[in-house]
Amino acid sequence: MSEMEKDPVLRIAGIMRESIVDGPGIRYVVFVQGCPHGCEGCHNPGTHDFAGGTDVPVSRIAAELDQDPLLAGVTFSGGEPMCQTEGLAALADEVKKRGMDLMIYSGYTYEELLDMQAGDPSLAHLLQVADKLVDGPFILAERDLTLQFRGSRNQRYIDLNKTRASGVVTEYTDNKWKTIETRV
Repeated sequence: MSEMEKDPVLRIAGIMRESIVDGPGIRYVVFVQGCPHGCEGCHNPGTHDFAGGTDVPVSRIAAELDQDPLLAGVTFSGGEPMCQTEGLAALADEVKKRGMDLMIYSGYTYEELLDMQAGDPSLAHLLQVADKLVDGPFILAERDLTLQFRGSRNQRYIDLNKTRASGVVTEYTDNKWKTIETRV
């Protein structure tokens, strides 16, 4: 980053440097601070307050990625990552420069995010570079601890690369990738 470029800052609730539950492989997880959804039974209620958390420069997080050769990828969780798209888009570029997989959790559905991207170029960029997305709000009545990488049955674990290539949402279900006939 040149001196003329500003180092974006993320407001984060925390970081997990090695996780095996927030996506495939060993992952570096950034939990952003701030969430508008307020899902009953949320696993991370401490991330809801937009005034909480700590400001961390993207460059500092990116530098930490170079310290662990075991990392398969990075996961953006929260809070709601789509409330900090500018900083996360910059971090996503750093993740991809390192050849890592990028997974994002969002309380918005993929279709809502597609609609929202028109007014947010950083969100559009995130949707272009991310590899996987777990979408939709957590719904306590649909909680299911047997699901891989998600908390409730309404949430989808989407392969964004396959979805972008085919124009049809492709999600992981029943221990395999399956095309769901939802045109995007």
